[in-house]
Amino acid sequence: MKLILLRHGESQWNLENRFTGWKDVSLTETGIREALSSAKKLVKNNIQISTVQTSILKRAIDTSKIVAEFLEFPIDNIQCDWRLNERHYGALEGLNKSETAAKYGEEQVLIWRRSYDIAPPLLEEDDKRHPKFNSKFQNIDAKLPVGESLKNVVNRLNPFWKKYFNKIKNTHTNHLIVAHSNSLRAIIKILDNLSDEDIISLNIPTGVPLVYSFDNFLNIIEKKYLMNENDLKKKQELIAKQGKAK
Repeated sequence: MKLILLRHGESQWNLENRFTGWKDVSLTETGIREALSSAKKLVKNNIQISTVQTSILKRAIDTSKIVAEFLEFPIDNIQCDWRLNERHYGALEGLNKSETAAKYGEEQVLIWRRSYDIAPPLLEEDDKRHPKFNSKFQNIDAKLPVGESLKNVVNRLNPFWKKYFNKIKNTHTNHLIVAHSNSLRAIIKILDNLSDEDIISLNIPTGVPLVYSFDNFLNIIEKKYLMNENDLKKKQELIAKQGKAK
């Protein structure tokens, strides 16, 4: 069995270096190309998929559809779950990361972006960015977040993950999850049993499939990105620099 983790293609707010969170932004032209490229990489590596799971945010759904169409996977069979949404960035949502670093310091922004258990400044209840004002989120049967740490993401994702993995673990087929930087970091933390300290340095590039291969006893026997090491390192370094002041 293989599990493919894919961060959505570049979004408009990725391009503008903004904290995005639950803001429902579209893919850029580059993001569309990244999604198509990821699908081609799966085909090149002879990976067909039997399920596709994604969040309820447009950039992930659109990436899923592009990949599914190329792989001739039925779009109507794509499953969406809000627990795969990006981490909610609270009052940071919409702010430019470099400008925020210049204002509050790079160390503080690194803590907000990458620490495990420290949440960003929270939204006020009457803030227009509060998810309760977005009809897309009104059917969520849980308290809507107003700012999350990665620990919060792990906690809200865990019920989904346990049910999902229990469903796929004996299938002997391949499964695709298209999600976001922090929901994927949460999954990787669980899969790789990463410490709270190790997770800080984990940067996941947009539009590059990460493939986990499991044996019949569900031991991970291989983990690899479908991209050459030099190009992958460059993309990861660019992510790390997003929180630097200019």
